[in-house]
Formats: sequence, C-alpha cells, structure tokens
Amino acid sequence: MGSKHYYVYILASTKNGTIYVGTTSNLVKRVYEHKNNLGSRFTKTYNAHNLVYYETTDDIMSAIAREKQLKRWKRRWKTNLIQKQNPEWRDLYLDLL
Repeated sequence: MGSKHYYVYILASTKNGTIYVGTTSNLVKRVYEHKNNLGSRFTKTYNAHNLVYYETTDDIMSAIAREKQLKRWKRRWKTNLIQKQNPEWRDLYLDLL
C-alpha cells in the first residue's frame, strides 16, 4: 500500500490577481472542481481558477498546518513564493493531467 499524498495549493484569478489557498488529497479533482465552480464560493466569486503553486506532503497534519501558515502570510510573501516557482503565473493544472 503506497503512501497517501496531500497538497497545499494556491489558485489565482490572473497574474498578481486574487489568491486562494487550499488543501486537498486529490489535487486534479479539486482544481477541476474550482475551475467548474464546484469548489469554494470564494473562487467562484473572484474567478480564482488558475493553479499557480502547489506543495506535496505525505502528512495531512503538515498540509493543514502549512495551509494555515500561508493564509496568515502577507500577500507579498505569497506572491514571492509563486514568483520563485512559477514566474509567469502559468496555470499548472494541465501539467498534472
């Protein structure tokens, strides 16, 4: 039996646009839900459908703690985190398929 993976992810409406931070055990499914407005009300309202950043862990408690940490971060810190890994703010969703 393989280990389970958990993801902390950031969605954005556009480059430097509205940011949403979330946690899931199935990143492809969860981003699909957001893109089709089946996700949170926030992402639907602000059209934050582009997966611009994600991290993987095998510990659910670490994922939840990291999500909470990122949500407390200043916006500038989050945008810098995205910029380091994805300077173009490219939608990474298709890379997962």
